[in-house]
Amino acid sequence: MSKIDPNKLLISSDFYTVQGEGISSGIPAYFVRLGICNLTCGMSRKFTNQLEKEQKLEDGEIFEGDLVKEGLATWTCDSTSQWLWRGENKEFQYLIDRWKEEGVYDDINHGTVHIIWTGGEPTIAGHQEAICNFNNHWNNIISYGTNSHEFSPFQEIETNGTIVIDVKLFNILDQINCSPKLANSGMTAKQRINPEAIERIKQHDSYQFKFVISTEEDVKEIFRDFVEPFNIPLKNVVCMPGLDDAANFEERTRFVMEMAKKYRFRGLTRLHIAAWNKTLNV
Repeated sequence: MSKIDPNKLLISSDFYTVQGEGISSGIPAYFVRLGICNLTCGMSRKFTNQLEKEQKLEDGEIFEGDLVKEGLATWTCDSTSQWLWRGENKEFQYLIDRWKEEGVYDDINHGTVHIIWTGGEPTIAGHQEAICNFNNHWNNIISYGTNSHEFSPFQEIETNGTIVIDVKLFNILDQINCSPKLANSGMTAKQRINPEAIERIKQHDSYQFKFVISTEEDVKEIFRDFVEPFNIPLKNVVCMPGLDDAANFEERTRFVMEMAKKYRFRGLTRLHIAAWNKTLNV
């Protein structure tokens, strides 16, 4: 894994698809997955250090971390193979060229196709600086064009909510998708809850706190540790089903909808799982 260079983007993968989670579900989107994460959900740091050394995981491989095996967590991060060691520093122009190759450059400029900054954890300080520097590079290109007045991209960021978003990046973002981790991640409360970071997110004009739930106990924890202490409006709380098997898609989605009715948050399905289950052709 390369170190973060603020004058480049440490990209693990980038691809054009459809947003599959949260309030932007169904919108065409270009995902930019940045390397490195400050949390190791389902795993100890010692375990991830060994994984990084061995580099045996296939892209997207699902596995059990040591905290899951020890009963200290119920799930393991499913993007570990991406953020742990596969990041490569790319020149800013790389991303713009990729958008042109995919035929979505003008759509991204106009906000029809959203940009999704994800990870890993894209709010790590070096990533924040790199995203801002990329936007400066992009703005300079547009300013020399003839259609600069039509430049209105829509940028979302997906964060675990543990790092304060700097004002420079905060002002660039059109939407903040925060996915706080619950105790079932195996992370300590101190590791996964940063009051200052959560309060900063709440200052944005467009934000959501997005949770994946499997039991009603998960919902109670959300209210106890996040909604009530931070006074998060329920209109900004989104819950989706925890799914390890597409065969359970309908039953788990019904569970979330029942919880939404009972607790008054917004219940959504997980679009990418629906596609996997062949109920949608995405």
